[in-house]
This record gives sequence, C-alpha cells and structure tokens, in this order.
Amino acid sequence: MIKRLVLFFISFFDGIHQKKIFNFLKKKGLKSFEIMLDVGAHRGETIDIFLKNFKINKLISFEPSPLNFSVLKKKEIYYKNKFKNTNIILENVALGNENTKKQINHFKESSSTSIKEINTSASYYKKKIKILNLSEKDKLVNSFEVTVLKSGEYLRDKNINKVNFLKIDTEGYEFEVLQGLGNEISKVETIMFEHHYDNMIQKNYTYGDIFNLLKKNNFKMVYKAKMPFRRTFEYIFFNND
Repeated sequence: MIKRLVLFFISFFDGIHQKKIFNFLKKKGLKSFEIMLDVGAHRGETIDIFLKNFKINKLISFEPSPLNFSVLKKKEIYYKNKFKNTNIILENVALGNENTKKQINHFKESSSTSIKEINTSASYYKKKIKILNLSEKDKLVNSFEVTVLKSGEYLRDKNINKVNFLKIDTEGYEFEVLQGLGNEISKVETIMFEHHYDNMIQKNYTYGDIFNLLKKNNFKMVYKAKMPFRRTFEYIFFNND
C-alpha cells in the first residue's frame, strides 16, 4: 500500500514535469514529427504520452530488456489501434557505440534496469529502496544478454535520412547512444535525454562528455530541468544546422 502511494505521488509530479517540457517544445514550434526515435522505451510510457501530445508519423521504440519488452509487445495492438495515424515499430535491441552483445541488469523495480553496473552500496540506491519501500525480494536482479546495435549504422541500414526527435532514457548509457551516431548525428534535429548525477549508476562518463560531443556537432542546449525527487536532469538540445 505504501509503495503504491509513493509511486502515485511520484507519478503525479512527473506528470507536471512532463507537461512543462511539452509546453516548451510546443512554444518552440515542435508540434509534429515525421520520425521520432524512442531509445529506452521501458514499457511504453513514452509512446503513450508523446502520441497524446504530438502528431508523429513514425515512432521507433527500442527496449533491450526481454522482460520490459514482453510487456511492451503485449501493448502493441492496443497502441496501433489507439494511434492509427502513427507507424509504431518496436525493436528488442539497444542502441550504442558498437555492434555487440551486452549483459543488462534488470531490477524488479524495472525503471532502474541498465546495461551499466549498478552500485548497490551507493547512498542514492539505498535511499531509493527505502523511499519505494522495496523488500529484499523486490531488489532481486536478473541479468540477460541483449543485442546492441551501433546507432548510426541502424539509421543507415533503415534508410533513415532525418530524425526529427531523438529521446534517450537508458539509465546511464546515453553517451554511448550518442557516440554511436557518428556522422549520422547531423540527421538529428532535436535530442532529449536524461543524465544521472547520483552515484548509483557506474556510467564512466560525465555530463561534460555529452555536452562537448553535442557542441562539437553544432548542437545547442535549450532546456534543462531537474526531475522530481531525483538527482537527475533532463536536457533538450537543438541542432543549429
């Protein structure tokens, strides 16, 4: 009961946070996208909320966790019936900076699922477990081998010449997704991503690494906001070209 109340409380304030982001995008004239990439789809939250707020002709969602993807796949017919004007494609792979196989750590609290190692001794991890009132059983982790595709090669292989909106929420794997674009990053108009400042995810990169990569490729930060109850920020960058 306590866990449900906490999750409801967090969800309520996340909704307010998301509404501010969408209002910003719409004021900037972003109301429709030909192609959107949803990298880190989890269980379809992005599909639902973006298609309620924007006109999107083609939405490609990537979710490597087999457990999360099984939930997402069950919703496919529902989404396609609800959003008939959008071509929704679900991909059970991760995007990154190389073509390889990786182990993904899937938590029962599935939003923390990450290809990166999780430091369970970290103060933020312990705080999160306490706030969400998770038992020892709830904290169990399953590890699965997943396929990682190089981001830029995926765009070339699928003949994608323009990405209007790229959303990345990969729990500490955001830099690798952007690195993997290579020169194909010039095809992207808008990038929105999360960056965690806590000590729970062992990322091995900093926000500065992402900022410098994007600046080098003519992107400019236009929006920054702290997510409710987390040491995490969301950023939006526009391609100046």
